[in-house]
Amino acid sequence: MPHPHPVPIHPLVSPWGRFGLYSFFIDAPEPAVVDTGIAGSPAEGMAPALAKLGRRIEDVRWILLTHGHIDHVGGAHALWELTGRKARVVLHEADAPMLRSRRAHVQEYAAGRGRYLGDLEGEAKVAAAAEAVISGEMEPHVLVRGGETLSLGGDVTVSVHAIPGHTPGSVAYALEGGHVFTGDAVQVHGAANGFPGYADPVAYRRSLTYLRDEVGPRHLYLGHPYRRADGTPYGVALDADEAREALSQSIEAERRVGAAAHDCLAEGLARTPSPYSPFASVAARLGYTGDPTREPSPFFTSLHGYRTAAPESESTHA
Repeated sequence: MPHPHPVPIHPLVSPWGRFGLYSFFIDAPEPAVVDTGIAGSPAEGMAPALAKLGRRIEDVRWILLTHGHIDHVGGAHALWELTGRKARVVLHEADAPMLRSRRAHVQEYAAGRGRYLGDLEGEAKVAAAAEAVISGEMEPHVLVRGGETLSLGGDVTVSVHAIPGHTPGSVAYALEGGHVFTGDAVQVHGAANGFPGYADPVAYRRSLTYLRDEVGPRHLYLGHPYRRADGTPYGVALDADEAREALSQSIEAERRVGAAAHDCLAEGLARTPSPYSPFASVAARLGYTGDPTREPSPFFTSLHGYRTAAPESESTHA
């Protein structure tokens, strides 16, 4: 049954280069913010937006992080400071290293997409970005695995669902009434780079099916305006029909990418002059013409995930 007194939810948009960064304010007795943008987002985006709603950033008591990427955890320490260090920061234990240490972001880059980009300064660039946009290293106050229920005061609760794939520690936060916050775990056909990004394709597929068939969002809140097959973007707040469509399209997009990746790996990898090397045949089969080197480089992140998931099918010269 719907909650007798629905809890207001407000998107909070913060600027970042060519993007806007999206957080969500849950106006509960113990107010919560889902995701925090980058270092400047709390002061430059959240605080003014909350003031227009007649709310104060100082009163936020929960900081719910959907995963560990810099554009979602970068503002966590700054927001925590603005609450007088009274808010509790929540993050899945698998992604907690990304909040504890800026260096973890460099290690993630080097172990994954950095192997294909051929940028000799790549690690230094990621290190500089992490230093600039992560407001502080810290230990999460609440480590979750999925299955927990958090009380936001009164009779308002949030259930935590583990939905790995985009990152190992991606989670969804579900509020009564079918309001589900998934961060970047529902990629559809990708965002600005036009390619869906996930570190573990097997886990990603299972998580999408779980969200669609078990959680069944009636309101789905995305981390970015992800795109349909025709390139048109969704908003970040989807109704029930849009949510089911986005989840089904995400599953279909992964199926297509996975089929192309399987064939590519079966044929064997080889370095070529193509910017998509060593996965040029995947780009060709999918008709993907985006810039694979533009960070965060979902093309190489996802293809590396397939390569890691199926090493036995690979004969490589890369």
